[in-house]
Amino acid sequence: MKKGLKIVTIGGGSSYTPEIIEGFIQKKLEGKLPIEDLYLVDVEEGKEKLEIVGNLAKRMVEESGAGFNVHLTLDRRAALKDADFVTTQFRVGLLDARIRDERIPLKYDLIGQETNGAGGFMKAMRTIPVILDICKDIRELCPDAWLVNFTNPSGIITETILKHGGVKAIGLCNVPLGMQVKCAKLFDVDPSRVYVEFAGLNHFVFGRKVYVDGIDRTQEVIDKMKDGKEISMKNIPNFSFPSHILDAVGMIPAGYLKYYYTREKMVEDCKRAANEEGTRGEVVKKVEDELFELYKDVNLKVKPKQLEQRGGAHYSEAAVNLIDSLYNDDGAVHFVNVRNNGTISDLPDDVAIECCCSVHKWGAQPFNLGHLELSMRGQVSLMKAYEELTVQAGVNGDYNSAIKALAINPLVNDGDKAKAVLDDMLIANKDYLPQFKEKIAELEAQR
Repeated sequence: MKKGLKIVTIGGGSSYTPEIIEGFIQKKLEGKLPIEDLYLVDVEEGKEKLEIVGNLAKRMVEESGAGFNVHLTLDRRAALKDADFVTTQFRVGLLDARIRDERIPLKYDLIGQETNGAGGFMKAMRTIPVILDICKDIRELCPDAWLVNFTNPSGIITETILKHGGVKAIGLCNVPLGMQVKCAKLFDVDPSRVYVEFAGLNHFVFGRKVYVDGIDRTQEVIDKMKDGKEISMKNIPNFSFPSHILDAVGMIPAGYLKYYYTREKMVEDCKRAANEEGTRGEVVKKVEDELFELYKDVNLKVKPKQLEQRGGAHYSEAAVNLIDSLYNDDGAVHFVNVRNNGTISDLPDDVAIECCCSVHKWGAQPFNLGHLELSMRGQVSLMKAYEELTVQAGVNGDYNSAIKALAINPLVNDGDKAKAVLDDMLIANKDYLPQFKEKIAELEAQR
């Protein structure tokens, strides 16, 4: 008879891993999650990092007395056998691929960003074949397991899983939780006293209302943002939304919406950064090099404070609390990516949305949102069409869907540029795009 939980983290060599280890330790010590075995899985390219961060994970567990086993492996199928929960946090092509995603669009005066625009599109193209292979293994080896996806672009990857994966899955992002925490700081209260009604898509979500102790404080948050208070994540350029946009929208936009509301300013900032300190991916690569040097220290037995500079604040809290609710059936509220099923009246039922849900053993129950406000309805509908086309392109290797997706994406929004940047990025990523193999060969022959 099975004694405790088996959890598998795919992308276990990530610099983020100490975050989730810290969360699992806490839940085990609290008696919430009876974890017996945690498998950290990676690929050959990530073997060295897996060993470094995995050994830190083992030291953290031993130091805490949490008493579960940490296994390091490159054998994904062996790890998945009879797993209860699977978390995904991997990056196909590692940070070098991210840097290409950021730099290639800049040649066409387009924003280079890892989850938005052309860069985010290409990250999805690399990731979709891998996530579908993972789903195939889960169906065979642990069909009752929950897949908790944190791999970006999380909404697009979650929609791929929900439409084509055939497994139980919920998508996750730390942005909504981060917004809730920062709203709480604005009022100097504990985050548990703050409820934000989120509606939209991953990295394209709005806080429609902000309640503190049940009282609507939305306008006060907007006023504080107009005064320069920032609720964005660390990995988004630190300048404020224009006051007139905040007034016009009348809601709390996630920080990633700066790329859309202030596109030209963000293009110039991406160019400046690329020429001066480097793209975000290049900055992160330096941060990661420093982190892994810290992780090697055999005397380090806790998550280092420097990890906060990586940009993944609240990742552990979001992921581990979600697993807690799925396991313990507590009905707690989480901000997650799930199938729409009529939650947002303006979108198809089968697409992924980001919203507030109560979470139980059987899954996440979204809170009905009805029709979106006019100030966001058109934007969200357009972005969802882009995401649907992106899933089609990634699953089927459909070049025409790829062109259509980029041509309507507000950060590209030009048919000629869509083709030019797509062709460049397909060729640059040919080692990771089996679904486009024939098209890439055709493009290379034309050059």
